[in-house]
Amino acid sequence: MVHLLLDALLYVIMPLWLVAGFTDYVLHKRTHIEHTAGTRESLLHLLQLGEIGLPVLLGLLFEINSGILVVMVLAFIVHEATALYDVSYALPRRHVGVLEQHVHSFMEVLPFVALLFVTVLNWDQCLALFGLGGEPPRFALKLKTDPIPAGYLLTLLSAILFFIIVPYTEELWRCMKVERHRLVKPKIAQAV
Repeated sequence: MVHLLLDALLYVIMPLWLVAGFTDYVLHKRTHIEHTAGTRESLLHLLQLGEIGLPVLLGLLFEINSGILVVMVLAFIVHEATALYDVSYALPRRHVGVLEQHVHSFMEVLPFVALLFVTVLNWDQCLALFGLGGEPPRFALKLKTDPIPAGYLLTLLSAILFFIIVPYTEELWRCMKVERHRLVKPKIAQAV
């Protein structure tokens, strides 16, 4: 059962999450975010990436213990709060269509499911946080004794780089370029 949950996490949830993230980027591009909500919303997207990226990296590289579970839960809560703010910021400034809303639901549920799977897979350390179970809570960072295969890590991290980090960085660059153009245009008009 443990291997089944881990395989589902690594080979189903993570790829779906990547697809949802890239699809969201494509939808932002299609609605010309750079001319509507702009740089501020794009920065919120990168903030959310950082908020959720840290616990993902911790989970991939280190033994899951009570400390990492706490970081994961807190990061999830902060990520959700940022996501709520992001949508409330975007809605009055640009069209957020049905497909994008649906993609957002995946991007909210998949991290929760991942957190749930990680918690179940490390139930003893979850219980230890509350003084229950047969072991004490651990908080030290320790590399995995049974590491995730290097090929998987390389593939996943490459996919994150090429389908999430690069596109969302491009989105920010595009937004900043339009914003810079808007700021320069009035100065040129004043000089004439």
